[in-house]
Amino acid sequence: MAKVELKQPIVDEISELLKDAKAVVLADYRGLTVEQDTQLRKIMRNSGVVYKVYKNTMVKRAIAGTQFEELAKDLEGPTAVAISSGDAAAPAKNLYEFAKKADKLELKSGVVEGTYYDSNTIKVIATIPSREELLGKLLGSIQSPIANFARVIKQVAEKNEGAEA
Repeated sequence: MAKVELKQPIVDEISELLKDAKAVVLADYRGLTVEQDTQLRKIMRNSGVVYKVYKNTMVKRAIAGTQFEELAKDLEGPTAVAISSGDAAAPAKNLYEFAKKADKLELKSGVVEGTYYDSNTIKVIATIPSREELLGKLLGSIQSPIANFARVIKQVAEKNEGAEA
């Protein structure tokens, strides 16, 4: 069997993962212990992110001609690939948060919603609150004045009831 025939299933696997991906983030995992790597994989799996290590040449072949093609320039040295087809910020957030505890983990770059980001910008993406958090804050800010108004009306009503008695 030729080498190409052995490699093609791996390239196809990566291409399949990228087909519906909203975000792909690359990280340098050199220096992580087995325990740390296992923890990171569990975190990724629980948030619906595929986290794998592939040969750089395989990833380069899979991303050629896709929106993720710009990542090819960062595929040097040991590289882990985090792919999400759900929450676009999840790979960056998970890697960034984990890198705070495991200082050996470094974010290289990423493509989120079709836009390429370098290592510094991908860290900024990771700190942006999720859509759910932002909606919660919005609802809280809308609800707060209404709740305060209701308390004032209730106090006025109780005061008026006390005056009538």
